[in-house]
Amino acid sequence: MTGNRAAFIYEPKTPFRVEDTPVPTAGPNEVVIKNYAVAINPVDAKVQQWGIFLKHYPNVLGADVAGEVHEVGPGVRHVKKGDRVMGFVSLPILSNLPSHAFSLVTQNPRDGGFQNYTVCTSLVVSRIPSYLSYAQAAVLPLSISTASECLFKRETLRLPLPHFSALPLDKSVLVWGGSTSVGASAVQLAVAAGVIVISVAGKHNLSSIEDLGAAEVFDYRSPSVAKDVISALEGTQFLGVCDCIGTEEAVRAWTPVYEALGGRLGSVLPLPENLPRGIEGESVFAPKVAGEDRYIGEAVWREYIPEALDDRIFKAKPDPVVVKGGLEKVQEAVDLWGRGVSFEKIVVEL
Repeated sequence: MTGNRAAFIYEPKTPFRVEDTPVPTAGPNEVVIKNYAVAINPVDAKVQQWGIFLKHYPNVLGADVAGEVHEVGPGVRHVKKGDRVMGFVSLPILSNLPSHAFSLVTQNPRDGGFQNYTVCTSLVVSRIPSYLSYAQAAVLPLSISTASECLFKRETLRLPLPHFSALPLDKSVLVWGGSTSVGASAVQLAVAAGVIVISVAGKHNLSSIEDLGAAEVFDYRSPSVAKDVISALEGTQFLGVCDCIGTEEAVRAWTPVYEALGGRLGSVLPLPENLPRGIEGESVFAPKVAGEDRYIGEAVWREYIPEALDDRIFKAKPDPVVVKGGLEKVQEAVDLWGRGVSFEKIVVEL
């Protein structure tokens, strides 16, 4: 592979078109990654099908990439050419877009993940260990960044930052939607902060979320789920809800927990109108881990994640559903996501 190709979207509700495009160069504190795997996220399908967020066409979507360092810019010292890495495709530019908007912030095709070579801000690029495949690594970047904003941001749950020697705390959080990709990262990061984690998920995924460190996991469809969660949280200092679903239905389901125990809120979607009265918190915007919330990015991406992956403390979950065949299969992968996944994330191998 000597040149660059990208899966462009030319207008809403049209298929991706794979075309040649220049290989980007790395500016200060940037890393160009030669991608071997890219993941599909819900916002990719929504942008394509609904025509939202994008202001300029043609453009390139995609937030999660994994591959090999092609070039590093001035100021980058933690990775070098040839390193195996994963990267979150974002720039530290603020926006009122929802949490899953990444290259949508810059509106620049070079910052999208669905191509052979992608530019990433160096803070959100991490080495990956040899035991981890590129497809496995590609499930993580956006989920790590979004979960971190939900948990650690001063305006959301205000958890202590994750640490290898974190002492167990008599504090707790509720991760609503533990079997989402964000939920899987949120459970693990909260545990790494020393916090007791209670979560909900589909019945067939309960044991998988417990394996990530959750103290108890309940079936979100159970008519007694709120009562069960409250009982599990009693006797702890409840810090709040990391809502990894963010819908009005999810809010109605966890509202009894807030009414009984209080706490704050971090949500992956813009806050709906049916929030319980008095709750404090906000929806999150993942690229801020490399911008105004850089303290979070440095603690999670720079200090915790590389070593936690090396030591197999942090798991690359959910498992990837791999679509082979390169960029020409991006449309197929997005369509596959639309048919539904459960504790899985669709990844295209390039």
